[in-house]
Amino acid sequence: MYTASDLRKGLKIQIDGEPYIITEFDFSKPGKGQALYRTKMRNMITGVQFTQTYRSNDKFERPNLEERKMQFLYAQDDEYHFMDTTSYEQIFLTKEQLGEHLNFLIDNMEVEVLFFGDRPIDVSLPTFVNLEVTVAEPWAKGDTSGSDTKPVTVETGFQLQVPPFINQGDKIQIDTRTGTYITRVKE
Repeated sequence: MYTASDLRKGLKIQIDGEPYIITEFDFSKPGKGQALYRTKMRNMITGVQFTQTYRSNDKFERPNLEERKMQFLYAQDDEYHFMDTTSYEQIFLTKEQLGEHLNFLIDNMEVEVLFFGDRPIDVSLPTFVNLEVTVAEPWAKGDTSGSDTKPVTVETGFQLQVPPFINQGDKIQIDTRTGTYITRVKE
């Protein structure tokens, strides 16, 4: 069990049988009376956010969360199939559950899948992925009226801005947290 004094940003708690993650946290101690803990939380299953204030004597359950290393196998319609690397058990997640992670997901990628009980609720990708550029417009030398970047599309269909020396067929490293170009990868 957690108490209100354990609350902090990033902590996962269970309320009414549902897992929540604290996204914002503020502590205040008025002149008299109990301390107040203002939190902004997001439901880890539905994604709904809300703000709640707790007193110092409130208690919370720990959610039954487990992370498992899994490998992305393939996509079929709107289902994305993953295999547990230890038990070889297969699960699938929907496009909605994966959200922006789809921009960086490639076949045979190792990911961490977060389970609440037996239900998969979230995926953690590696921080950096190497993807091949499939569409890159040629850059005209001297065309520097704006910034020195150009748009490209990578093998997953994701579009981002890169330096002008990146060409079609190059492999680039992308930060999966921000979706930004990091460096060109030599193979």
